[in-house]
Amino acid sequence: MTDTHDTNLPEKAVELEEEKKAAEVSEPVQTETPAEETAVENKPAEAPQRLTKEEVINKLKNISEHVEDVARTEIEGLKQIFYKLHNAELEAAKRKYVEEGGAAEDFTPQPDPQEEEMKRIMSVIKEKRSEQAAELEKQKEMNLQVKLSIIEELKDLLESPEDANKNYAEFKRLQQQWNEVKLIPQANVNELWKNYQLYVEKFYDLLKLNNEFREYDFKKNLEIKTHLCEAAEKLAEEPDAVSAFYQLQKLHQDFRDTGPVAKELRDEIWARFKAASTVVNRRHQQHFDALKEAEQKNLDQKTVICEIVEGIDYSQLTNFTAWENKTQEVIALQNKWKTIGYAPQKMNVKIFERFRTACDEFFRKKSEFFKATKERMNENLEKKRALCEKAEALKESTDWKTTAETLAKLQKEWKTIGPVAKKHSDAIWKRFIGACDYFFEQKNKATASQRTVEQENLEKKRAVIEKLTAIGEDMDTDKAVQSVRDLMKEWNNIGFVPFKDKDKIYKQYHTLVDKLFERFNISASNKKLTSFKSAISSMQEGGTQTLYRERERLSRAYENMKSELQTYENNLGFLNASSKKGNSLLNEINRKIEKLKADIELAKEKLKVIDESIQSQG
Repeated sequence: MTDTHDTNLPEKAVELEEEKKAAEVSEPVQTETPAEETAVENKPAEAPQRLTKEEVINKLKNISEHVEDVARTEIEGLKQIFYKLHNAELEAAKRKYVEEGGAAEDFTPQPDPQEEEMKRIMSVIKEKRSEQAAELEKQKEMNLQVKLSIIEELKDLLESPEDANKNYAEFKRLQQQWNEVKLIPQANVNELWKNYQLYVEKFYDLLKLNNEFREYDFKKNLEIKTHLCEAAEKLAEEPDAVSAFYQLQKLHQDFRDTGPVAKELRDEIWARFKAASTVVNRRHQQHFDALKEAEQKNLDQKTVICEIVEGIDYSQLTNFTAWENKTQEVIALQNKWKTIGYAPQKMNVKIFERFRTACDEFFRKKSEFFKATKERMNENLEKKRALCEKAEALKESTDWKTTAETLAKLQKEWKTIGPVAKKHSDAIWKRFIGACDYFFEQKNKATASQRTVEQENLEKKRAVIEKLTAIGEDMDTDKAVQSVRDLMKEWNNIGFVPFKDKDKIYKQYHTLVDKLFERFNISASNKKLTSFKSAISSMQEGGTQTLYRERERLSRAYENMKSELQTYENNLGFLNASSKKGNSLLNEINRKIEKLKADIELAKEKLKVIDESIQSQG
């Protein structure tokens, strides 16, 4: 031991000064424990990817055997992977259920034995971690009592200032014992440390170590702190910024627990350690800034996906194809969602709930559409079955004309009815068209002779055309006009021709008659009436209903012309023919009146022609 009266002794509170400097970077910390998770540990861990549910369960089984060696983040990461796979299976099962026609709200997932096994293992892990935490808390309380007893022993050393040099070995032993005892309850850390430093300070004040002993102590402390600086500087190369941060906390604790160095080196060694700490702390902050930025980008992407699904225009989804195309788009968005990482922790669950709600709404409406469509198809099927029964009831009829018209109406009605389920579509159509075809086959057999007559009529009409063609320009006008009228009458008396030749032969006839009318200046009314008679002859093939519709149209036109004529005749009384303008208007109205009278007479003749045709068919 050195002389306790040496004048070159350490200044008061040397170690306290260095401890305060160390606290500028890090407050008193304790090594992390399973019971004291930090904010970083609560971040989603980068758990192994591409694991199956069975592989996750096997890893958790292994962890349950050595819980004390595994971080909580690793366990939570495996749990998240399991439920991501589990939820994906549920979503796939639900989607299949809905696509097969089921309602989303009626979907009931099947029990998953692997989930039960995972829950059992997690329960074991939780129980062991709870036991571990309880044991750790118990150990902390024991450590607290040990450190309190060390402080009491330091107090006892201070009671004998004259034996300070003799007590130095005991003092160093107590310091070593203090450093060996680590974890205590967090609530007692700062107060206990301050008390300890207070009594250590007081002991150094009493100790009055000589220069040689002090220099030796300073040298050893400098070596330790230099190594700590080197270790802190090396952490700048640590790939894991989070791991580097926690290793730095341990180095800070060791730096604080190490005694002082020579006064002229204190600022230098502290500046070096602080500079190394700043690098690690900056990397740690940058890591979480980058993580925060990435999570915000993920949130933005997921928000856009939500808006796309929420913005679906359901009014455009009016058929199966449209729904199927939109379903593929939604599934593609769901797959895209799975490739995007976590959103910020406070929004991660909310944004997923929003997306799931939008998807559930889409598949609910799809289910409703398919259900309503199925009901409409069933209604359409019943309507088509009713038409089948009507067609089948008529297929043996020999009232060819009336039945043909009725079946034609049934076929038109068939076209107005919407689709039926694909499994019934072919069968119901074959049933309906089979009944129609059967009738028309029987009709064709029965009317074979009629087709022979139609062919003969075609030859007769061709002969009329040849006669009309033979009327030359040198023929006497009266004789020519009479010939044309006779041939037109002959044409009108000829019956139906084959349907495929009807339009062609009529066009030839009509063109030729128009030329003759023009050549011999036959009146426009006669020409119109003759053309109308030819048109009525063609209408007769469509049945009496066609003639009735034409008569109704002509009757309305006839009444409208009579009303218009009455209006013009009434207006004549209001005109003053004394003025030039009045005379001009009067002449115009008179011309219109004469034209209306001619048109009314022509309409009368046309109505007469139709009535005669209806009577002839009756």
